[in-house]
Amino acid sequence: MASTKTPTYVSQLTNVTLRYKKKIALDNISLAIPTNIVAGLIGPDGVGKSTLLSLISGVLVANQGTVETLGGNIANDGWRNEICSQIAYMPQGLGKNLYHTLSVEENLQFFGRLFGHDKAECKKRIKVLTQATHLHKFLDRPAGKLSGGMKQKLGLCCALIHNPTLLILDEPTTGVDPLSRTQFWELIDDVRHALPQISIIVSTAYMDEAEQFDWLVAMNGGKILATATPKELLTLTNTSSLETAFTKLLTKEHGIQHQEISIPTLANGDIKEEIAIEAQNLTKKFGDFTAVDCVSFKIRRGEIFGFLGSNGCGKSTTMKMLTGLIPASEGSAWLFGHAVDANDITTRRRVGYMSQGFSLYSELSIRQNLELHARLFHMPKEDIPSLVRDAVNRFGLEGLLDELPDNLPLGIRQRLSLAVAMIHKPELLILDEPTSGVDPIARDNFWYLIIELARKDQVTIFISTHFMNEAMRCDRISLMHAGKVLVSDVPSEIIADRKTSTLEQAFISYLREAEDRENKKEGNVFVASDTLQLSQTPHKHKKFSLGRLVSYAERETKELLHDPVRGTLALFGSLILMLIMGFGISMDVENLSFAVLDHDQTALSRDYALNLSGSRYFIQRSALRNYSDLDHRMRSGELSLAIEIPSGFARNLKGGKVAEIGAWIDGAMPQRAETVLGYAQAMHYEWLSNIATKHFGKNIQSSSAKIETRFRYNPDVKSLPAMVPAIIPIMLLMIPAMMTALAIVREKELGSIMNFYVTPVTKTEFLMGKQLPYIALGMINFLLMVLAALVIFGIPVKGSFMALTLTALVFITFSTGFGLFASVFTQSQTAAMFLTIIGTMLPSIQFAGLLNPITSLEGINRIIGEIYPATHFFTISRGIFNKALNLSSLRYPFMAIVIAVPVIFTLAISLLKKREN
Repeated sequence: MASTKTPTYVSQLTNVTLRYKKKIALDNISLAIPTNIVAGLIGPDGVGKSTLLSLISGVLVANQGTVETLGGNIANDGWRNEICSQIAYMPQGLGKNLYHTLSVEENLQFFGRLFGHDKAECKKRIKVLTQATHLHKFLDRPAGKLSGGMKQKLGLCCALIHNPTLLILDEPTTGVDPLSRTQFWELIDDVRHALPQISIIVSTAYMDEAEQFDWLVAMNGGKILATATPKELLTLTNTSSLETAFTKLLTKEHGIQHQEISIPTLANGDIKEEIAIEAQNLTKKFGDFTAVDCVSFKIRRGEIFGFLGSNGCGKSTTMKMLTGLIPASEGSAWLFGHAVDANDITTRRRVGYMSQGFSLYSELSIRQNLELHARLFHMPKEDIPSLVRDAVNRFGLEGLLDELPDNLPLGIRQRLSLAVAMIHKPELLILDEPTSGVDPIARDNFWYLIIELARKDQVTIFISTHFMNEAMRCDRISLMHAGKVLVSDVPSEIIADRKTSTLEQAFISYLREAEDRENKKEGNVFVASDTLQLSQTPHKHKKFSLGRLVSYAERETKELLHDPVRGTLALFGSLILMLIMGFGISMDVENLSFAVLDHDQTALSRDYALNLSGSRYFIQRSALRNYSDLDHRMRSGELSLAIEIPSGFARNLKGGKVAEIGAWIDGAMPQRAETVLGYAQAMHYEWLSNIATKHFGKNIQSSSAKIETRFRYNPDVKSLPAMVPAIIPIMLLMIPAMMTALAIVREKELGSIMNFYVTPVTKTEFLMGKQLPYIALGMINFLLMVLAALVIFGIPVKGSFMALTLTALVFITFSTGFGLFASVFTQSQTAAMFLTIIGTMLPSIQFAGLLNPITSLEGINRIIGEIYPATHFFTISRGIFNKALNLSSLRYPFMAIVIAVPVIFTLAISLLKKREN
């Protein structure tokens, strides 16, 4: 039971250590975070902030030490389940806790249902939250089509819909423009007024944000550098800004020297002769949407030009047009006086590009990455060693040439990316948020390199950033919003023009003005955020909730409906493959081409050939001339069978002597060759019998025993009546399993699996909720395939259709359960699909009796065949289709399938973890 006493600390860690294999993420830390405050974790990427938040929320368990959250040990499953509904966790990454194919309203409804709210309560809370965040106008918009700031607002709304006691935010504003950041923190202030008892723990890379927090934890290298209020931290370090204070803490820890960056003034010259990049009325339209609208600017050679703007404003699109990666819809652009042309490789070689995310080859060493990119830019082979040497010396990579990038600190990886971008000595360098997540010292070291490239080597720097202190270092900056450039000028002039004290305030002023113009133009009237009023109704924990199960089932169904490729494959995939396999793997051998090499040339020899050509099995081709012709035509595949009739065939036959016939058969496909031989022998003996009866009378056979063969259930011995009933189980095993296999592993890759870790949903609810839509789709596939068997293949259901349907339902439950097992067991969609195909197709074809009865198998093959569920569904399907059986006659194979369902589901549950590995 939850404690009635309010804890002094929202979370308390004692001697906590956590390792990822050999890497220590947290190193013996102890920390107590007070309640009812905004506590901030500050530090660069990779120092342990996210790990610490995961421990506090219960997503991870420490290797050693204890973590108490809301008054109890969060590593204890009982306590974690008890307080889970009091915690809201928003993971790092834009919209990482959202489902991008679902609309804003559908995302909020899903989270509301997970925490036990009925439709009326969900509707009320959604209205309050979306009006407070200005999202109410976008309820029908898919989350994936929101801007970065709107995604984070929606993510916060999803986290707040159940009124948590503890709100955990992992870098919620990283990659978000200043206006959206400001609006986000205004919303957090509203939340604190609406929920006075809430405690908030935030990690951030922005020191200006951290200055507004109540209490700070400075971290580096998995250790705590200091804990204090922002004012206390400034006093402790004798500094005036938090960024400088953190820099001083880092220099004290590592014993290194650090000095402020000084940027030499760009020399004035004739701008007409020194233009590196020029854009005139550059416009890009995607259908009816204008991403970039009449953008114009000029950038001088050697200038550091900052490109700033709101999320989704068109910065990346503009960069791509300037480098020729995408064509402009209207307007013109020039690089070094040459019109931008995607096919002009010479001009593009003068450009270097460094993306926001690390995009080098992690399996190659530093040396190999540098050499590879030098070769990609067609640098002379003899120059590559010296180019690599120069890059290593210039960018501080000495002693690291044989290291893999993943083993390097983030700051060094950024220097490596810059070295690779400069390996071909470009004159223009495009940097897309190059210092995101890097600590202040590493960021300053990076800027030393940028300044040297610009001022010493006259390299033009075109950089986008969300750090305003970096924007202040640029010679000029351009502010962009909604595809338009709002202003381009020197940073100090922009600040003066807006009469603000900082560039961030000026930037926000421009963006608010632009948004107001858009709202007036469109007639939008937003409700003020002070309307945020959240009910204090607590959520009671339930060990099992049908509502949570249905919520996951509904969400999975909606995602399928919003994804036409997956939806079509799930709905019609089995039917399409059935048609292909039904006709494609038929074992019937008919209309075989044959030709005759007739050395006898008698009426009897010609009658023999006509006997073959008159059957449905063989089609006669032009006569063979000689052995060379026979060899050539069989090699080419024209003939499957060649008959050689020797000289004296008729004479010997009439004289009662041995009359041999030569049969040349294409043996490239042994099974088919055996069938051809059987056909030829049967027709040979039939012809001999007819000839003997015609010429010698019936009494000639009287002394011989004669066997009359009759086939039951399939009197024509055709393969389709046997194959089609077997294809239905294969399709119901493979397609539902494959589709379900993507259900969980996709969430692992996208990061939305975090919602399972941090919400009250149980493993059973999660798996069954994921499974139900695919069971329903599997049954639709079953009905379509039965209809195809009746209409297209002409194979009636002779036995009990209800028995077949019930068996199909149980079998689909097993196959989707196998998909869940594969999805839980693997970590990538590729691996899940590979495991599913191996686990379904191979046993079905090789061991389950598709082609050969399992009684012909021996050893381990026989054991697999006996226990594999597809074996028993083959028996049931063929028995009902061809033998008119009912469930009472097939109860033993039916029970074998029933037993397999809880076995595979239990295996999936046992492998599924409610915490991150």
